Amino acid sequence: MDGYLGEPSGRVPMNAHFKIRAELLAHIRHDLERPHPFAYERVGFVSAAISRIGRGSLMVLAQAYHPVADEDYIDDPSVGAMMGSDAIRKALQRSYQSRTAAIHIHCHGHAGRPGFSHVDTRENAKFVPNFFNVAPHVPHGAVVLSNDSAAGDIWIGRNFEPMPVTRFSAIGAPMWLEGARP
Repeated sequence: MDGYLGEPSGRVPMNAHFKIRAELLAHIRHDLERPHPFAYERVGFVSAAISRIGRGSLMVLAQAYHPVADEDYIDDPSVGAMMGSDAIRKALQRSYQSRTAAIHIHCHGHAGRPGFSHVDTRENAKFVPNFFNVAPHVPHGAVVLSNDSAAGDIWIGRNFEPMPVTRFSAIGAPMWLEGARP
């Protein structure tokens, strides 16, 4: 197993909790709502610390948000937003220098539990594992927000399938908690 997340038995964590300050979440939502000259949606990255909680659980602690710069989008009308190689290079560099997890984030503007589109799933599988080249000691992933909820996947190593984030919480006023739903 990559990094320190595995236990001697090779047991893979079963639960992932994504925790973020309510103020940071509000800032991210506000930024992701900004119009772009040609992309239909905005995207960014969250830098996060990782903590093991007991046996089989991870805590993903969001620390900072980094929007993808306007010039780092590719004009591709077949998708909501397409990041160029400069956006990914900058995120890789940030993860390497800060030794933090990189969590790709974007928003689907509706109420209720969101899900990754087929394009999201395909593209996440292409670029998220690259973060293990620069920061193999922490998991990396992707989160999609809705107007009132979130869903996400975490990769614990390059050679592992993503596992779903099972719980989201925003700490502060107002506090928000969301557990996994079947």
